[in-house]
Formats: sequence, C-alpha cells, structure tokens
Amino acid sequence: MKSRSLSLCGLFLGLAIATGCTPATNNNGATDTTTDPGTPSSEATGEINLYSSRHYDSDAELYEAFSEATGIEVNLIEGSDDELLERIRTEGENSPADVLITVDVARLWRAQQDGLLQPTESEVLTSAIPENLRSSDNTWFGLTKRARIIVYNTETVDPAELSTYEDLADPKWEGRVCVRSSSNTYNQSLVAAKIVEKGAEATEEWVQGLVANFAREPEGNDTAQIQAVASGVCDVALVNSYYVARLRASEDPQDQEIVANIGAFFPNQNEGEGGTHINISGAGIIANAPNVEAAQEFLEFMVTPEAQEIFANNNNEYPVVDTVAPNDVVAQFGDWTASDLPLESFGEQNAEAVMLMDRAGWK
Repeated sequence: MKSRSLSLCGLFLGLAIATGCTPATNNNGATDTTTDPGTPSSEATGEINLYSSRHYDSDAELYEAFSEATGIEVNLIEGSDDELLERIRTEGENSPADVLITVDVARLWRAQQDGLLQPTESEVLTSAIPENLRSSDNTWFGLTKRARIIVYNTETVDPAELSTYEDLADPKWEGRVCVRSSSNTYNQSLVAAKIVEKGAEATEEWVQGLVANFAREPEGNDTAQIQAVASGVCDVALVNSYYVARLRASEDPQDQEIVANIGAFFPNQNEGEGGTHINISGAGIIANAPNVEAAQEFLEFMVTPEAQEIFANNNNEYPVVDTVAPNDVVAQFGDWTASDLPLESFGEQNAEAVMLMDRAGWK
C-alpha cells in the first residue's frame, strides 16, 4: 500500500508538490505531517486511488488484506473530509480518485449532491448494508457505525438520572455538560437527526437548553470531553462510543485511570424515544473514477466478514453487517437500540442544523 497525506497549502498551490507547509489537523484530532499531496498513478487497472479522511493506522491492515485477496494495489491519499472534497472538485474530470471514504455522513451527502459520486449497482452491498445506512441512489454506503453516547462521572452521577439527549437540556444539568464545538460534524449530525425526528422548532428549544447547561465553552475532541468528565470539570459529555472503547482497550495507566472514573450510557432506549443516534464511516465511488471495477471490488470487500472485523473492530466501531459481532471491548457496552432514521436525511438537514446551533449560541 502506498500512502500520502494532503495538506491545505499543498491543495491550493494547484495540487503541486509543496514544501514548508504548516501541518494540517484532521477531523479526528490527528495531524498530517506529510505535506506532499502527490498525484497517484491511475494508468494500471490493478490499483485504486483511495482518498480517505480516516486517520487510523489500523486501516492499513484492511487495505493490505484487500490487496492480498484481489491483487489490487491501494494508493492512499489522506486528508480531512473538506480537503479531500475540495481536491476532487479542483481536479475535476482529471481526478485520479477512485474511492472516497469519510468519517461522517454529512460529507458523503455533500459529495452526493455535488455530483462527485456515481451510483454503484451491487447486490453484495445492498444486501449486506441496511437501507438506512446507505444513500437512496446507491452513491454511498456506510461501512462502520459509531454511536453518540453520554459519558458520565461515576462519582457525581447516578446512571438512573440519565435518560435521553433531550433530558440534557433540563436545568438539573446546569453547569454540568461538556461537548465539542458546533463545527464538529458529529454534533451537527446529531442536531440534524433531531430536526428530522422532532422538527426545527423543538430541536432549537432543546439546543438552547443544552447550551445553557454547558460547564465550559466547547473545546477539544471527544477524548478531551471524556478527560474533562473523569477529572470533574463536568459531569456528563456527548462522545462517540469508540473513543470510550479505545480508552478501555488501552494499557496506558493514565487511560485506565480515566476509565475508572467514567461510565457509558446509551440514551433514548425506551419505547417512543427514538433510539441512540448513530453515524457512519462510509464510502462511494468517484464520478470520474478511472478504475471503476476495481473500486467496486474494494467496496464489496469492505462488507465481507474478514474486512468488517478489521475495519470496525480495530478502531472499536460497530460493524454495519449485522452478522458480524463487535470486538470484546465494544461488546461490553451490551445490547442497545439504535435510531433507525435514514442517515441520508442528516445530510439534508445539515445546513439547517448549523444555523440553528449558531442561533442557540453553540460555539
């Protein structure tokens, strides 16, 4: 597998090789230290050019397994979701990109709306991936699931106090809630889901109450929210489930100290409450992909049991294929009910969600 990273300064210098750029920070809080965006070769049919915003070293094992099974080489270009989308737009019809992987459904929806993706007619994909986790026109497909859960301080919060996302707007949580900024796509998709479920007016009222209960101005990534809960800065926080699982799986004593002070709660589990919000890492084939057949083979490999175990479990996510079990650490969360809202609708409401969060003072 060949790998390159993309930085904004390299992008806006005509996608030429750039030097002296400031490292770019990706959606997962990591830093891209390689500043040469490069241009992968697309002449051979035995390769795909993969643009991915997933910055997890464990994914390399997945790509190597695909190459071993198919003989197709994976040329990896990494960057943030927005950087990669802008690169594909700039490259236009000459883009060498075959597959785009993002860490949030809103970016996939944007790529879909901008005509950057092409439909993929595959019985393998549509039979393996639940309908609400893929687009209605088959331009993108969810490949892993992540739940947006509540983390709480076990010294200051009785889990019996917890119930729903909506309850976090109750005045009893004043000064007790930590969360990432409104620019974070995970939070935007949660708010978009509530707009779909309850309407804009009720959702804005909820967000206003939630903001009123913030213990501090939003800062940091999901791990920072967990650390804040463990240290007593706040009592509860909204985070993706895999961040908690990652800490539980860690052998670092500092991580284990954090884990000892927190609990994980899956909200909205009672009848009529809608289930716990989920998001995806997902992928689609680029509209002008030079290696379409190989790209489809890549997507279909992603839903095999072997790939799902690597793709989801190495990063402590949930597989999208129901017959594949999560790893032991993730399984410790127990059974829970997920929201069955179509994720495509989150993208449709993303712009409204951002404006609503701004009006409510969510910085």
